[in-house]
Amino acid sequence: MKALLDLFPALLLCILCLCARGRGVELYAALTAGAKKGLRLTAELLPALTVLFALIWLLRASGLPELLGRLLAPLLSRLGVPEDTVLLMLLRPLSGSGALAAASEIIGRSGADSLAGRTAAVMLGSSETTLYVTAVYFSAAGVKNTRWTIPAALCADLVCFLSSAWICRLLWG
Repeated sequence: MKALLDLFPALLLCILCLCARGRGVELYAALTAGAKKGLRLTAELLPALTVLFALIWLLRASGLPELLGRLLAPLLSRLGVPEDTVLLMLLRPLSGSGALAAASEIIGRSGADSLAGRTAAVMLGSSETTLYVTAVYFSAAGVKNTRWTIPAALCADLVCFLSSAWICRLLWG
């Protein structure tokens, strides 16, 4: 069974090549056309990603997320959100890697089976890097005006974080 699973990617590629040949598709031309489209898309996305990464780095270096975390911790703890997860909640809409680092720190400090560790894991798994996704998809589609997308997505993130904390407290509280 393991040998068959190891061969699966190669078999799938062969089947796709045979299907393409059966339909009369010039495989090499199709692959190079796809590569050209990918390079064009990369060139279109690069300015937005460069600005976004620089802003995320500046935000982290400023210490603002930590300050906001300390200010919001009393309010969020009354809502049932573990105090350790406040920084994760602030970083997740901005940066996936920053949020992953914050969650790793929470799990390392509190333990994977702690309420804070489980809540951090559920928050990571059920939320999205809103600003990154918006920048990438809207740049790719050529959308200039995001209108209500970002406020609505940030509200959805907040609901996700609060419901994650509530469900984790209900199950493991």
